[in-house]
Amino acid sequence: QVQLVEFGGGLVQAGGSLRLSCAASGSIASINVMGWYRQAPGKQRELVATITSGGSTNDADSVKSRFTVTRENAKKTVYLQMNSLKPEDTAVYYCNADVRPVGYYFNTVTFWGQGTQVTVSS
Repeated sequence: QVQLVEFGGGLVQAGGSLRLSCAASGSIASINVMGWYRQAPGKQRELVATITSGGSTNDADSVKSRFTVTRENAKKTVYLQMNSLKPEDTAVYYCNADVRPVGYYFNTVTFWGQGTQVTVSS
């Protein structure tokens, strides 16, 4: 069984910063892409940022130059540093990982965290 546990959400004023972290645990052979998605009330879940095991990143246009995704492969952990937060960044943020579980020689499985609320007040 694989679990993703997120930390770091909360309430912050516009212009402030928050750092999210997400740790993967369980029977993991390797992790390819890790990343963050978010879902605001009444909207679809959307990509925020992803990062490969080699460090290549992909950021949504709406967060470029404000958010930075990083990871520590040895700790199976991905981070999201969020600066210059705006009220429109308010959402539940979900961690995502493309995992090759132990015993799976080729296939990968996508896992999701439980989500952490980020609220930005104006």
